[in-house]
Amino acid sequence: MNGRYTSKGWTEWTQGFQFGSAILQFDANGDSQFLKLGRDHTVKLMAPHISHTGVHDHGFNNISTYGNLLRLIHEGKIPFNDWEINFYELSLKISGAVQANRWTPTKTGGYIHSFNGAHSLFVDTIRSIRSLMVSYRLKHVLQGENDIRINLLERALQHLQATADYSIYYGEGRDSYDKRGRTAHEIIFNVKDGQYRCPNSQQGYSGFTTWTRGLAWAMCGFAEELEFLQIINDSELDSYGGRNKIESWMLKAAEATCDFFIENTPINGVPYWDTGAPNLHMLGNYLDRPADPNNNYEPVDSSAAAIASQGLLRLGRYLQNKGDTETGKRFWQAGLTVIETLLQEPYISTHTDHEGLLLHSVYHWPNRWDYIPPGSSVAFGESSMWGDYHIREVALYLQKLVNKEPYYTFYNCVK
Repeated sequence: MNGRYTSKGWTEWTQGFQFGSAILQFDANGDSQFLKLGRDHTVKLMAPHISHTGVHDHGFNNISTYGNLLRLIHEGKIPFNDWEINFYELSLKISGAVQANRWTPTKTGGYIHSFNGAHSLFVDTIRSIRSLMVSYRLKHVLQGENDIRINLLERALQHLQATADYSIYYGEGRDSYDKRGRTAHEIIFNVKDGQYRCPNSQQGYSGFTTWTRGLAWAMCGFAEELEFLQIINDSELDSYGGRNKIESWMLKAAEATCDFFIENTPINGVPYWDTGAPNLHMLGNYLDRPADPNNNYEPVDSSAAAIASQGLLRLGRYLQNKGDTETGKRFWQAGLTVIETLLQEPYISTHTDHEGLLLHSVYHWPNRWDYIPPGSSVAFGESSMWGDYHIREVALYLQKLVNKEPYYTFYNCVK
């Protein structure tokens, strides 16, 4: 608010971005003060997030902190230390298992339910699946009632498929608002019989419109999980339909969401907060010109752009490596267009009296949790922990490619 970070209690889902940003900053420029800040605060304050049973946000909090620190050790950027490695590995093992235990079964599988309760599947949670994948790669399992051993890869794939099947639309006649690539923020299930009931939204305009940060989570999440599958042996996937089948539905979701973003975002790559926001029509042909964060009708969300850009880049690179050069280049170039916009004014902060890095981010516009400057009718000019983290992360992603450093992935924390 007004250039200063303030707390807004809902769930504790952003502290990992706060300390993770410092760790990424060290990775980018080697300044040890940021490593000390990120590491000290992770050790001192992040332990409750490892065992937090009440949220779907383990991938946000713990991969961003413990995961990045462990990755830096394996990449040789910080000294090798057996005790520190064991500490980070144990943290990541437990985090993945705790996240996997937040489980609702359905007719065809199941999903990790959101903090709203067992009936609720959030599209955001696709990025928390990283915690299960890392825990699985560390050879951990979730042990349940009667000592049953629950495979974390299986849980992760089932959640991913539930997200692909219900949170993503494909233009196949599902309902009157079925447009290929759009996403629903929340999906509601009947927990008595596991049946799908309806789409819903908490932070978007409605269950039948597309909240663009939710769209961005899906874009980035499916792209990075497609990358992850490349390090998994075929035999590990055979019990779940096999590699070809899994990659097919995952790629279908990734391409659909990335296409939707390109088609429904202004030409500079920064979306408004919801593609169905009620006053967008007041902006005229807003898709044919750069987004305007200072308009009087609907706010933009730069944090959605930062997250989406990483999804576009990762999917573009993945497709080019698979031989689909034309589609891959299209997504890659779209990702670069978004980044080119975000790393310039008016989106990147150049004022030392503003604590944020990426400007024009919004949190929860329906609840009016976002700061509206005097004289304006919409929020603009402020930052968020997740926006600042993700602009750093995508910049680091590109920096490592340019410098021919190890390719940046969440699973590089497992050697």
